[in-house]
Amino acid sequence: MTTPAFDHNLYAGCAAQIVSHTRELAAKGWTPATAGNFSIRMDANLAAITISGKDKGRLSEADIMVVDMDNRPVATHHRPSAETALHTHLYRRYPDVGAVLHTHSPTQTVAGLLYADEGRVRLRGYELFKALRGHTTHEAVLDLPVVPNSQDMDELTASVDEVLTVPNTWGYLIAGHGLYAWGRDIAEARRHLDAFEFMLGCELEMRRLQA
Repeated sequence: MTTPAFDHNLYAGCAAQIVSHTRELAAKGWTPATAGNFSIRMDANLAAITISGKDKGRLSEADIMVVDMDNRPVATHHRPSAETALHTHLYRRYPDVGAVLHTHSPTQTVAGLLYADEGRVRLRGYELFKALRGHTTHEAVLDLPVVPNSQDMDELTASVDEVLTVPNTWGYLIAGHGLYAWGRDIAEARRHLDAFEFMLGCELEMRRLQA
């Protein structure tokens, strides 16, 4: 099998962006105990992604590896995270997706558990909808999908594939696990991630006040 070549300058640029955003997200407490993974599409066939088992607050560019869209490492001895499959699934499904961010904030984890039985978090009336590409008004309803957690990546990927039926969804929760958010580049993926975190926090607070 031929190993695909990649552009080292492009890789270095992608790695620098991932490290910068990951450190910020770790400082927020959204990547506890080495949790989370982050990637940028390099081209149609390759993605730069965080390696497994590293403290996300202490990453360097050497902690970013390259995989192909079948989750195989490219020109590296590093081991990809099992959840690499969820990143490449989004790249294969949506050719315009350029970055995928996965975090485990307390808000995301609790919301995933609370709404697991409903299979969605229904978001309604938020001005912050306009932070999501393709949404222009607060006068809308957006269902953020929630899928069951699984250690079987094929099963988990199939669950995700089944719920991504609406254009411009830009994210999903895994019950008791965390949030995946994506965008056309890492800046947009980060904006989507931050918007979902804010709206999920509001939903949990309203639920607490109404109890």
